[in-house]
Amino acid sequence: QVQFVESGGGVVQPGGSLKLSCVTSGFAFSSFPMRWYRQGPGKEREVVAEMGAGEGLMTYYIDSVKGRFKISRDNDKKATYLEMNNLNVEDTAVYFCNARDYSGTEYWGQGIRVTVSS
Repeated sequence: QVQFVESGGGVVQPGGSLKLSCVTSGFAFSSFPMRWYRQGPGKEREVVAEMGAGEGLMTYYIDSVKGRFKISRDNDKKATYLEMNNLNVEDTAVYFCNARDYSGTEYWGQGIRVTVSS
């Protein structure tokens, strides 16, 4: 059974930091790119960051988080992380980790809420 479990969310003031974790099981973690998505209030789900699986571990970030967020992965722990710095109210959302296998099957975590508020 494939499981993706996020943790690390919470409430933080503008300018603050959080680090999200996503631990996976039952999944060939090291073989696939990992993504973090978010869905803010009244907004569509959007991809925030992605990290490849191969050599070089290429990364992608949406423009609004570049320079503030950092995605990483630990293949031994089968986990991916999203370090978020200088948070602002527009970062308030439910964050999800995601991967897609060779068959096109999508795997999602349950989501973790991040609230940025003064």
